[in-house]
Amino acid sequence: MILFSTLVNKAVAQQDSFDIVKYTPLKGWKKEVKDYLTSYTVTDAKTSTWCVINVTKSTASKGSIEKDFDSEWNEFVVKGYDVKEPPVTDTVYEAEGWKIKIGGGKFIFNKANSMALLMTMSGFGKCVSIVVSSNSKTYGNDIQTFLASLDLKKPPFESKQNDTGVNDPVQNNIGSKGSGFGFNTTNFDDGWTSVEKEDWVEVTKGNIRILLHYKHPQADAYNSDIMVAEKNAWNILVAPRYSAAANMNFKPHISWQSIEFADADLTEASTGKKVYVVFFKKHYGNGSGTHLEFIAPDRPTFEKEFGKYNSEETWDKVERMAGYNRFAIGASDLTGTWTNSFSGMTQYVNAYTGASTGADTHASAQKFEFGASNTYKWDIGVASGFVGSVKFQTAKASGKFTVTNPWQIDFSDMEGKPKSFNAYFACSKDARVLWLQDKSYGGYNAFGKAN
Repeated sequence: MILFSTLVNKAVAQQDSFDIVKYTPLKGWKKEVKDYLTSYTVTDAKTSTWCVINVTKSTASKGSIEKDFDSEWNEFVVKGYDVKEPPVTDTVYEAEGWKIKIGGGKFIFNKANSMALLMTMSGFGKCVSIVVSSNSKTYGNDIQTFLASLDLKKPPFESKQNDTGVNDPVQNNIGSKGSGFGFNTTNFDDGWTSVEKEDWVEVTKGNIRILLHYKHPQADAYNSDIMVAEKNAWNILVAPRYSAAANMNFKPHISWQSIEFADADLTEASTGKKVYVVFFKKHYGNGSGTHLEFIAPDRPTFEKEFGKYNSEETWDKVERMAGYNRFAIGASDLTGTWTNSFSGMTQYVNAYTGASTGADTHASAQKFEFGASNTYKWDIGVASGFVGSVKFQTAKASGKFTVTNPWQIDFSDMEGKPKSFNAYFACSKDARVLWLQDKSYGGYNAFGKAN
């Protein structure tokens, strides 16, 4: 088993990232990106050896490193590799606010002994894991090099437990007078304030304003030339509100998750005031991303808050500001039907021949109907399994719901027992997205209003 006591590594090699995990990729390993993980694979046909490293997407912590590790072990190792025996584990380490637990176990693959290694990291209300599997000790040095390169981004909010027992990132909320929703202002514990506007969410602290632009069909249209895409978005979202520009720079950075970065000294058309503007967007692997416009009196003010100009450290701090599109909920805000759907497919191939060995598919649709007197109906339909033998399952429930506080909804019955969900709204153009997280497991899921 590979053991180490530190998580932070200031390597000079070019780093890659997935979700909140940054790392240095291994040369010669094949990369594959999915919604819920990024995998790196290497095989050697001569020796029939192989190794796979999976970087998983973060989920909400269950409250302790022990609970997080046990849950991740069951999800990724027991279910993924059919490991029968309990894991052999090591001492829990701590680094930079994260707790780290490592465990391993044996399994059989193609009639040969293999090993699965799980490293789970828990902190700041988040849980994330690295899963390594191999049939040979040959890759030990590569695995150790990869793990030693890991660095975790802290989430936008370092969640604090409030009196209600809910991870609440805000101090208070202010009711809306015109949007039709109960809350359109959020005051965060770190001093930032978010306000819902017609075309963006405006986030302010001191003399810095940030516009979290809503999705725009033209500004967010795909273009294989990122420089063209960046200038197009600037012309649509930024330029119309300014009368003069100087020292303009467009500096996109191309990678598997490309960065749009532009800045200029501008003059506001409405006030005549000179300001410094930074324009930023990170293109995530799933195609999402938000255009962020930072408005400061000058470049030193921007750098004092977010760090050195156009650096990777600055990108991380700037990127996290997209998470401030977050507003509380009221019971009356929920009235109507909210739905989501998900589908995906995993294609399996033989590690030695490359031949297809089948495909696994998954699709689900979930619906909440919120009615009068705090009543609700809920149903979910799931289809999953190997193509040709897909199984279908459904579940339904109804009862009473309670908005326990502006960030939590409790349901009287769901799959035979009461359930609690963390909840918040994110704003979009002329609509809102309801984000729900089952407090017993998993991350947030987005729901759109059907009526």
